[in-house]
Amino acid sequence: MKWKQWIQNGSGIQKKYLKYTIILLAVALFLSYLGVGLCVRNRLTRSVIDKYQFMTERMGLSLDNLYQKSDEMTAECILYDDVQQSLKNQGLEEVNYISLSKYFAYVDLENIADYCYVDNKGNVYSRSYSSLSYEDVEASGFEKYLGDAYSRTVWFWAEDTLFGTGEEALFIGRYVRSMDYVHEPGMLFFKMGNAFLEEVTGMGRELTSEAAVGIVDGSGQLCLSSVPEEVSLGEERQKEIGDRIDETLEAGMFLEGERIRGGALSAYREKNSGLVVFSYVPDSVLSKGLGPVFLVLTAIYILVILLAAVLSIYFSRRFTKPIQVIGKAMTEFDGSHFDRLIDLHTNTELDEIGHSYNEMLGNIQRLLEEIKAQERELRTTELNMLISQINPHFLYNTLDTIYMLARINKEETTMRMIQALSKYLRLSLAKGQEIVTVEDELENVKSYMEIQQIRNKDLFSYEVDCQVDASETFVLKLILQPLVENSVKYGFQDIFEGGWIRIRVYMEEDELYLSVYNNGTPMEEEMAEKINHMNELPVTELQQTFADKKNGYGVVNILTRLRLKYGDGAAFFCKAEEDGTTCTIKIPGGGRKNNL
Repeated sequence: MKWKQWIQNGSGIQKKYLKYTIILLAVALFLSYLGVGLCVRNRLTRSVIDKYQFMTERMGLSLDNLYQKSDEMTAECILYDDVQQSLKNQGLEEVNYISLSKYFAYVDLENIADYCYVDNKGNVYSRSYSSLSYEDVEASGFEKYLGDAYSRTVWFWAEDTLFGTGEEALFIGRYVRSMDYVHEPGMLFFKMGNAFLEEVTGMGRELTSEAAVGIVDGSGQLCLSSVPEEVSLGEERQKEIGDRIDETLEAGMFLEGERIRGGALSAYREKNSGLVVFSYVPDSVLSKGLGPVFLVLTAIYILVILLAAVLSIYFSRRFTKPIQVIGKAMTEFDGSHFDRLIDLHTNTELDEIGHSYNEMLGNIQRLLEEIKAQERELRTTELNMLISQINPHFLYNTLDTIYMLARINKEETTMRMIQALSKYLRLSLAKGQEIVTVEDELENVKSYMEIQQIRNKDLFSYEVDCQVDASETFVLKLILQPLVENSVKYGFQDIFEGGWIRIRVYMEEDELYLSVYNNGTPMEEEMAEKINHMNELPVTELQQTFADKKNGYGVVNILTRLRLKYGDGAAFFCKAEEDGTTCTIKIPGGGRKNNL
């Protein structure tokens, strides 16, 4: 009954306090629920993936060992006396022929299903009950699998066209060459039983009850697989696994729990045979064990929300009255009466709010004065920020060019580039100063143009005409370099040689002018008019009005810095002519230091 009465008669503040508290708490708990859930999920998933990744690596190392063992076995076969004798002109006697045919049945390698050795005279050595002929060996096409492997053990997965079973199997082959004479080689082939590769996949038998494992050859053909009934590994999933494996030819462990659709994939490639052993862990296994965790989290969060609702109702009733007092005082404050103070004694944080409100009234006038001072500081800060916006990509490109020239041209060109870049950096930084002499500014832009001439051979030449005392005339730093950069980047974009840049510094009616002319492609009239129109805009509208950053970023930067430093008397003009473009900067006060 009390709850219904509170809901009907409670103030708007109380109801809103409860509503917003519950909403905020619910959102916070929901986000934390997601965060904790994701964290727990990731940790449990990573733990399962690591376990199967380790299993895959073990299987891969076992595959390495099998190849090494087969390579040693075939090497022993080649060195066997009767094998070497069979490669000589006289061949083997009947007794040795029979003995050699039986020899391959007792080599040191398990799970050999059949074998065949062909010497360089077309003699075939196989099991006694086998009727293989040299024509059968040729017809099988197995020689193509040996390819250009001079004397290397080759594994290949193929249909049994040699021994006539027609089944898919793993074969081990190798050319057999004479150790004493240069003769045509023989060929040795072993057909391996399924148990040979099952020895590899069987290493993870304790884990493969939940995950799929298999072996694929270099062409992506599935040689062997073990897939539990509850794991779906259809054609589409097999194709995705094959495509993921084919993305790299890296040997060893090249996929370490990579997430693919429906699960996680780990793979190990044996470097000599090209066979890949993989494990695929479905999401159902990765998510196993998360259910109880989320159930416990859900119960805890529901309990917290209910408890928060009860406490919110209780405290909202306690805080409503002092909040109303504070609200009334703030509502009635008209900005001129600073003596209407609040006196609260609730022994809660609301007392601090009331005290802070009283202090606020006493500080408003002082704060208003501080705001004016901060506005002046803000203009200085904005100027420094604009200076820092000079595009650094030129420096990176230059350093890259220096590196290439150092490799190609040895000493001379590199030294020129480094010297010019050093000057450019030193003058650009100017020890943190924003005002430099015209002499330093011209030295800076000369260094920049020398660097560009090295980078763009025969693209352009330049002339500097300074008609003022360069060492006693001062300007903002880095206002000429962006104009020269635009000349090279846009003016000369359609030419490969014969460019011309002229820089003039002169005085007219106690105003300093700096102009940059280039004889490249003239600026579009529409663009020139838009730039000239910017001189009529206040500083606060410059960057918002000229939004075309492709052609105007440096222009906006220059004009904004000039206006912040020199006021409305500063200006920037562009004039498109038939034979090029001229950009001019006007600085009031003649560049005298006492006017800065």
